[in-house]
Amino acid sequence: MSEIYVSKEHFTAKPDCSGRTDKEARVYNLLDQLHIPYEGVDHDVAPTIEACRAVEEELGILPCKNLFLRNRQKTTFFLLLMPGEKKFFTKDLSAQLGISRLSFAEPEFMEQYLGLTPGSVSVLGLMNDKDWYVDLLVDKELLDQEYMGCHPCMNTTSLKIKTGDIFKKFLKYTGHRYRVVSL
Repeated sequence: MSEIYVSKEHFTAKPDCSGRTDKEARVYNLLDQLHIPYEGVDHDVAPTIEACRAVEEELGILPCKNLFLRNRQKTTFFLLLMPGEKKFFTKDLSAQLGISRLSFAEPEFMEQYLGLTPGSVSVLGLMNDKDWYVDLLVDKELLDQEYMGCHPCMNTTSLKIKTGDIFKKFLKYTGHRYRVVSL
């Protein structure tokens, strides 16, 4: 894959949203409302971990893999956050959760519950899950990181946010609890 363009101009306050989507603007409004500082950078579409490497280097963070999963019956949905370099094996996570089989959830569920499209999955999408349909799973190694990288519900911008702010302020606001897993 060729390198993506990453702006060298970082922002630490709500950027001009005139050329951005409403869902991205709502992320900045919520982060400001919750007094969560962030550093952001715009870039080309970054739908994969490989494409995000230049972004993570620019922001000085480790890559975070965000996977949207479901059970076989399509009745339980999970957002899994894990270090980007780790391999994901559904059977290992299924065993930890006591679920017979996990699969990647279809895009229509991602849009319905998180208001997101493939490639833009992020913990920040939980702000759109008002009825708590999605359970958050976090690999324990991610909790040891000072900062997390995440998209503001669009994969043309990435944010660097303190991990503690995500888990203590943001999730408190959304009402989502999380389960720590070991992958």
